[in-house]
Amino acid sequence: MKSTNRFIKTTIILTALVSFTACSDDDENPEVVNEEEVITTMNVTLIASGAETITLQSQDLDGDGPNAPEITVSGNLTASTVYNGSIELLNETETPAEDITEEVEEEADEHQFIFVSSGSVASTAYSDEDADGNPVGIEFTLTTGDAGTGTIQITLRHEPTKPNDGTLTGAGGETDIAQTFSLTVE
Repeated sequence: MKSTNRFIKTTIILTALVSFTACSDDDENPEVVNEEEVITTMNVTLIASGAETITLQSQDLDGDGPNAPEITVSGNLTASTVYNGSIELLNETETPAEDITEEVEEEADEHQFIFVSSGSVASTAYSDEDADGNPVGIEFTLTTGDAGTGTIQITLRHEPTKPNDGTLTGAGGETDIAQTFSLTVE
C-alpha cells in the first residue's frame, strides 16, 4: 500500500513538473505580428492647371460588412489634360480618423499603388518613390485622352515585389484596398 501511495505521489509530482516546464512563455522565436491597416476611406484629388479640381472618394464605414462602399466623383475630367493626383487613406472607425497615408509613407518600401486605366483615362505615371527608387503612388499623374468615359482602378498592395512591372500580377503582395472609379471626360 505504501508503495502504491508513493507511486501515485511521485507520478503527480512528475506530471506537475512537466506541465510547468512545458507551459513556459519564454518563446525564443516569437511570431511577428504585422496587422493589416484598417482603411475605410480612399480620397483621390486630381488637380490640373486651368481645370476644376476633381475628387474621387470611396468610403466603406462598415468595412467587410454587408454594405458596399459609397463612391463619389465630384465632377467630370477635361479631355487631353494632365492631372496631378494624390491619395489620402483614412481609418474612420477611430475618432479622430487615423491617417493611414502616413503609415504607407513610412513603410513605402512595403507598399505600392497599382493603377489600371481604361477608355478615355489614357494613362497614369508615378510621381513619388521609396528609398530604393521604386514607385509608391501616393503622388501620381493621370492623363486623359479624347472625350468619352473611362475607369481608373486604384489598388494598394502590401509587401509587393519591388521592382515590378506595375501590374497587379507582377506586383504580387496582398491587397490593402482596391477601388474602381467610373469617370466622364469632356
